[in-house]
Amino acid sequence: MANRRMPMISPDARKNARRLRRSMSMPERVLWSKLRRRQLGVRIRRQHPIGPFIADFYCSEAALVVEVDGRTHASRAERDAARDRWFEDHGVETLRISAAAISANLDGVLRLIHSRVQARLARVGDDAESNAQRNN
Repeated sequence: MANRRMPMISPDARKNARRLRRSMSMPERVLWSKLRRRQLGVRIRRQHPIGPFIADFYCSEAALVVEVDGRTHASRAERDAARDRWFEDHGVETLRISAAAISANLDGVLRLIHSRVQARLARVGDDAESNAQRNN
């Protein structure tokens, strides 16, 4: 996992994130009700600015963005791919989940997010252990 410093967040991006928090879609609200307050064992933020983007959900401990893709994302595939590449270049993995999946199988979606968080955390632990062994 890359350990790159994130670019500064502009005041406009913070303001836009606040606005987006007030206007979340129903699938985002449902998912947020299950992610908030460390229900998966890690802190997850909603509508969180990262560099030039605002992630639907972000876990900084695992460097994981969770994006809820509704119907409009089909027409934005190229823009979403560029966004995902930017996150990847900055050491952040993107997990895209369809709004329909949240409605149809919320428990499965939560298991997927939890397993991805755990895998990322294990990788972070392995990286830290490798670095410590190299420094000794």
